[in-house]
Amino acid sequence: MLEGINPLLTGELLLHLDRMGHSDAVVIADAHFPAWAVGARVVDLPGTTTPAVLAAVRSVVPLDDAPALDLMASADGEVLDVQRELAAAAGVADPRYVDRFEYYALAKGAYLVVRTGETRIYGNALLRKGVVGHPSA
Repeated sequence: MLEGINPLLTGELLLHLDRMGHSDAVVIADAHFPAWAVGARVVDLPGTTTPAVLAAVRSVVPLDDAPALDLMASADGEVLDVQRELAAAAGVADPRYVDRFEYYALAKGAYLVVRTGETRIYGNALLRKGVVGHPSA
């Protein structure tokens, strides 16, 4: 146990987040996402939601310059409640919405995929790591 660390940030997850460099991406994925098909490194956090995990990750990871956050666009382009929650958890007012197949291609290049137990559709977020300790962080 560590003090001051969100309990959703397991030792394995913290290790991977620490190893990420500037502009490396982490995907916080819902339970429907093909995490093991696209991810070279996958951490499973069943029983969690994507907004909760994203908020925990943001507690230790600064944002990169825009686009810092990509969300998977819904089929009809409607912004869903889970997407609003993800943007709020990341602290991003205007995330970039990406077509599903383009999102999968971006996710294949991510350093890490964190699969959650989120069951709401389109509950996926791709976050790019900024510079740790930078005044804008």
